[in-house]
Amino acid sequence: MPPRKPERKTSAATDDELSIRIDLASGGRIGPGKIAVLEAIAEAGSISGAGRALSMSYRRTWELVEDLNRSLGAPVVATSAGGSGGGGASLTAVGEALIVCYRRIEAESTMVAREHLATLKASALSKPISGTVARK
Repeated sequence: MPPRKPERKTSAATDDELSIRIDLASGGRIGPGKIAVLEAIAEAGSISGAGRALSMSYRRTWELVEDLNRSLGAPVVATSAGGSGGGGASLTAVGEALIVCYRRIEAESTMVAREHLATLKASALSKPISGTVARK
């Protein structure tokens, strides 16, 4: 199973974070919400279980999976029909690779941006922002 993103530190509200969204040439988007859905499916073993874990309806969870399938042109989740034994879902190799790739982009971007985030925070705390920003 792919590594999960570490839980946010609740005791230290001092760490600024990046939120990464990838806009694909196909028009699709991949961001933290869709990645969380895939991680929850991997953990729960079902789409409905992932939806429950994320306080999301089955329909919405399935729509996010289908959007990823369309955007990538390949299934990210493999499902098995329900019944007396119950159904289930697991990530395909594409789904697993997507999580790994996204988390690497996220981690490396955060490392690169760490100094800039600290500068932004220091600027915001040291003086009030006044005036307007010139727009192009």
